[in-house]
Amino acid sequence: MANLATSMLLCLNLSLHVAMAHDWPGGGSTRFYDFKVQTLRVTKLCNTKEIVTINRMFPGPVIYAQEDDRIIVKVTNVTPYNATIHWHGVRQKLSCWFDGPSYITQCPIQAGQAFTYEFTLVKQKGTFFWHAHVSWLRATTHGAIVVYPKTGISYPFKQPYEEHIVILGEYWLRDVVQLERQVLASGGAAPPADAFTINGHPGPNYNCSRNDVYKIEVVPGKTYLLRLINAGLNMENFFAIAYHNLTVVEVDAEYTKSFTTDSVMLGPGQTMNVLVTADQPIGKYCMAMGPYMSAQNVSFQNISAIAYFQYLGAAPSCLSLPAKLPRFNDSLAVMTVMDGLRSLNPGDVPKEIDASLFVTVGLNINKCQSKTPVFVNPTISVLEAYYKKLVGHFTEDFPDSPLNFYDFVNEAPNNAPNNTQATNGTRTKVLEYGSRVQVIFQDTGTVTTENHPIHLHGYSFYVVGYGTGNFNPQTADFNLIDPPYMNTIGVPVGGWAAIRFVADNPGVWFMHCHLDIHQSWGLGAVFIVKNGKGEMETLPHPPADLPRC
Repeated sequence: MANLATSMLLCLNLSLHVAMAHDWPGGGSTRFYDFKVQTLRVTKLCNTKEIVTINRMFPGPVIYAQEDDRIIVKVTNVTPYNATIHWHGVRQKLSCWFDGPSYITQCPIQAGQAFTYEFTLVKQKGTFFWHAHVSWLRATTHGAIVVYPKTGISYPFKQPYEEHIVILGEYWLRDVVQLERQVLASGGAAPPADAFTINGHPGPNYNCSRNDVYKIEVVPGKTYLLRLINAGLNMENFFAIAYHNLTVVEVDAEYTKSFTTDSVMLGPGQTMNVLVTADQPIGKYCMAMGPYMSAQNVSFQNISAIAYFQYLGAAPSCLSLPAKLPRFNDSLAVMTVMDGLRSLNPGDVPKEIDASLFVTVGLNINKCQSKTPVFVNPTISVLEAYYKKLVGHFTEDFPDSPLNFYDFVNEAPNNAPNNTQATNGTRTKVLEYGSRVQVIFQDTGTVTTENHPIHLHGYSFYVVGYGTGNFNPQTADFNLIDPPYMNTIGVPVGGWAAIRFVADNPGVWFMHCHLDIHQSWGLGAVFIVKNGKGEMETLPHPPADLPRC
């Protein structure tokens, strides 16, 4: 039934042991970071305001590490806001307590309090990022995580001359915490961002921003690795560089077979590494970030953020050459890139399935008086309630499929004020340790069809299939040979996506749309994965300094 669309609450069962004590085989170094959640006064777009940052940096500090390193980050909150940090894409093997989503694995870090996150990058390398996971603070509280291969291990592509982090974002002149509250109270859509940003800079297309522009200086003939991260709140975005091709070599911190394109699309939460060769005449070329809006009748920011890909030797006064982005609703351009994604070294894609779920994804209509989103955060974290066997905070009855099937794409009720009676609650789905899981995500036409970037905490998953229209198991074409291994999948507008993974990481894991307005409305779910056998399949005890609600 479509009214389950935003009630996706999938959970997983567990019992716990000692998180910090595991000595992983071939473990690397331990790296310490000190994060202070602080406000920073910034002037952008002809306006001065305070934003919430880490260490008064926007974007925040980069965490550098190598595969199998241990990361310890002390986070001290010196703002009046609640705060948590999520380490996006880090699989948190046996360290669920440090995953970071508020009211899922921990209570927020309150003003004046501190919490130390500890986790190991077990068999992980590539481009990740960290961000706040409370309200809409992610807008300004985010930064990159760069994990290099082990010493002596090279990239599976030609070593680039230089590497650059490129974070795509959105900027609001209004206070984002107040903005979220006002949007939820209104019952309407979120207003468009006042600007897109590249590494925090809007670029010359916006008021008072001619000199507020990011620039990469490049040497003719050299090849550069750009680590693209979409940290934006409510928009998916195209990215392109004028007259230059992009060769994709990694998506969501997993190597891919390389393929070349003239533009890419990243939803919030997605990362992508691309190689760019400075093979054009000496000049100043625009790097452009613009909107991908697949929903109908939704206002959005349509002014592109601009940065410069500038050759050494170019005259300072030379005009920048514009980048050509796809049209804002060009879903074919999105699908074309998705078609090109293949794992470089595919692992063991599950061929048999133990747990299968069919989950509709979309928007619903509730009466304006309803102040509760569909997925309801408990008053303590789901993980703590589960671990301590506290009743009344969640249920284990999330359905494996909709109560009713129909033409989800074309015949969904989409005329306001049609109340689809979406059910509020904190329902979870429990998985046995080691079970092979398949989830079919089906976009619905309730209100509007739309591309939804769905992110799963604690796991990466194989995207074994996707397509347009309603999912049909008789005609769906699955790739079980070399599908891409991702942690955030854009469920196609008016279409479906199929993922598979093995539930081998005990804990409570959030799965949600990474468009923050959709998450605020309740488009989220929780899996509970039970313990297996022995210490290495058992979630450790909670840390002593776990924040209290």
